Formats: sequence, structure tokens, C-alpha cells
Amino acid sequence: MPRLFTALEIPRNVAMSLSLLRGGLPGARWIDVENYHITLRFIGDVDWRTADEIIDKLDRIERPEFQLQLTGTGAFGSKKPHSVWAGVSSHPEMYALQAEIERICQRLRLPADPRKFTPHVTLARLRSSRVEDVVEYLSGRGNFMASLFTVSRFVLLSSRDSVGGGPYLTEEVFPLHEARSSSLSSNDEHPASNIW
Repeated sequence: MPRLFTALEIPRNVAMSLSLLRGGLPGARWIDVENYHITLRFIGDVDWRTADEIIDKLDRIERPEFQLQLTGTGAFGSKKPHSVWAGVSSHPEMYALQAEIERICQRLRLPADPRKFTPHVTLARLRSSRVEDVVEYLSGRGNFMASLFTVSRFVLLSSRDSVGGGPYLTEEVFPLHEARSSSLSSNDEHPASNIW
């Protein structure tokens, strides 16, 4: 069974903005534009039965769509940097969705992800980049900001025979609901929950 994880997709126009950050860092292996994503929960290698259970439970998630913006850059691994990334604006619905997926994984007795959820888009994996080069790269790109986009679904992705960074295959798609709720009365034209 391939390695599975849940993620948010990056729209093409935003991915093209991210692609402008490529280059200028020795020792970087740049992620292909079509493989940009925001990982919600790494699941790992599971058997087909468990994969079917995961899909069944994820399909029952009912959450509203929300908006995100990619902003800023950073690196993981302060003394020995191993990747550079673009940051993601904080949105309560993204964290609520990630927490619900985490609860589902725990109920299915999947191993806990030891890393704290830190939403980001990996731009490059670093092999032998010097700290000084990474600092210089980030200092010139810290003010990065892409256009706002609507997250209308999340996906279950798989990766095969790769060191990381793709190629990824979309196994399942799980739609989110439109932000407008049909249960709102006509007096609630501008509900506070839709403003952020």
C-alpha cells in the first residue's frame, strides 16, 4: 500500500506565485509546482482494509469551506536546515479540520504523528545547504504573500517510491460545504462567523 496523507491543495495561480521563490539556494532540491500542498495529517503505510476505513470516516466529515493565504517563508532545522517552506495564514477552520482528522486517526489506532501541526508548503528539501545560505535566501523572501484562496475540499494523497517531494497521487477527494448555511434566517445577512 502506498504511503498516505491528508492535505489541502494549492490552486494553480497560487502555486505559480510560489514557483517564483525557486532558485538562489545552493544544495536545494526544489519541489515541482504540481506537488505543492499543505499536509494536514501524515498517515503512513497502511493495509487496504485500514485505508478503506480511513476513507469511510473522512467521507463523513462535514465542515465549511474557508479562506487561506500563503505568507512569509521559513526553514525547518535551525542548526542543520533540511527544508524551506512558505507559511500559511492561521484560520480556525483549518485547525478544526486538522483536529477532526487527527481524532479519526486516533480512533482507528493509527500511530500518532510526533510532529506538532505546523501548516506550511514545502518549497525545497535541503541536502547540503549551509545555514548562512539559508538565512540569506530567507531574508530576501520574508515578505512573500500570495493571493487569498478558498479551500473547498481536502484530499487523501499517496506517494510512491520517492525520497519526498512527489510525485503524489490523489486517492480521494472530500468536499467541504459552502460557507453559507441554509439554516440562517433572512435577518442574518452578515453572520459574524463568515467574517475573519
